[in-house]
Amino acid sequence: MNSKSDKRPIVLISCVKSKRAVPSKARELYTSPLFKKMMSYALLLEPKEIFILSALHGLLDLDTVILPYEKTLNNMKVKDRKDWSDGVIASLEERCDLRNDEFVLLAGRKYSEFLAPRLSHVSQPMDGLSQGRRLKWLNEQCHV
Repeated sequence: MNSKSDKRPIVLISCVKSKRAVPSKARELYTSPLFKKMMSYALLLEPKEIFILSALHGLLDLDTVILPYEKTLNNMKVKDRKDWSDGVIASLEERCDLRNDEFVLLAGRKYSEFLAPRLSHVSQPMDGLSQGRRLKWLNEQCHV
């Protein structure tokens, strides 16, 4: 029987504004230093799974090919962010055990506010940090 400490987490990484200009796998579409560092940190955790939280697509597998887009939760109304979160939770329910899996949420407040409360075991190591402080924290974690 696995103890809680040896469970591999599921990492959820928010999308970012900087993107390649051509259709790409989700893991390659987002180009900002912050996204790249979040991905590096996620890999260090040896996760069971990594998903991207896309403002347009909801929950994305890393290898899903998508077109570049311009959409963010940062300027969406509360109802729209709640609806987006409902869609992400529905997608997670198809792939994960929301009660027993451990989640690491690497996302800003607008992406996490309606997700985190619905995950039984969630950590948000960068919660409350500005973008610059997130990058600094990630650099420290990744020993850069």
